[in-house]
Amino acid sequence: MHYFALLLSPENTRPADPEERSAEMAAYQNFHAIAARFIRGGDALLPSATGVRITGGPDHPSVTDGPFAEGAEVAGGYYVFEADDLDEALGLAGQIPAAKHGGVEIWPMAGDGTTAPLEGTNWLALLLEPPALPSSPGSPQWEAIVALHGEFHAAAGEHVKGGAGLHPPSTATTVTVRDGKVAFTDGPFVEGAEVANGFYVLSAADRDEAVKIASMIPATSVELRQLAGVSML
Repeated sequence: MHYFALLLSPENTRPADPEERSAEMAAYQNFHAIAARFIRGGDALLPSATGVRITGGPDHPSVTDGPFAEGAEVAGGYYVFEADDLDEALGLAGQIPAAKHGGVEIWPMAGDGTTAPLEGTNWLALLLEPPALPSSPGSPQWEAIVALHGEFHAAAGEHVKGGAGLHPPSTATTVTVRDGKVAFTDGPFVEGAEVANGFYVLSAADRDEAVKIASMIPATSVELRQLAGVSML
């Protein structure tokens, strides 16, 4: 089974001191060494101020520059895990450094989310929907949405490097670590008007091209964030 891990934390908690940044990078390198056989993709994201949020759908897209003030926590990175079951995926999430000062959402994926080799500038397009809207894989509603995404794939072509739909919010689990103790909470970490429903990894020459491509995605909202290209995965 494949799982999408979304790393969330207050953006101002990221260390500014060079030594602290080096320590954080070392912590992630240690995690990669431990979890390498489970990791199928992932990267850090550039600050939300460099991203955009697209609403209105493909017919009437409206683009808003980041940062986004809706919540205290923002996405700082992601992983795709292949694990035997949810418990194994949650165990991995508890070892991610971001869980110590924020939270890690674990979502079962519909598909493996295989990402093609990345070159140049790449972006994570996080698909967001009202909590009541996402449907279960295999349902008529799901299949109708899959057809729309097929049209997007055909239009975007080789710009799509990977991605997958996510199971409904009721299947998500948030993992946090405080004072060395791991806690598991049902549902997404951030209780907001929209929740994750899928993601794409997109390749684009620059932000304008990335926005143009992401504006074609059939979703209520799309948060578009540039990959930092530091994962070495």
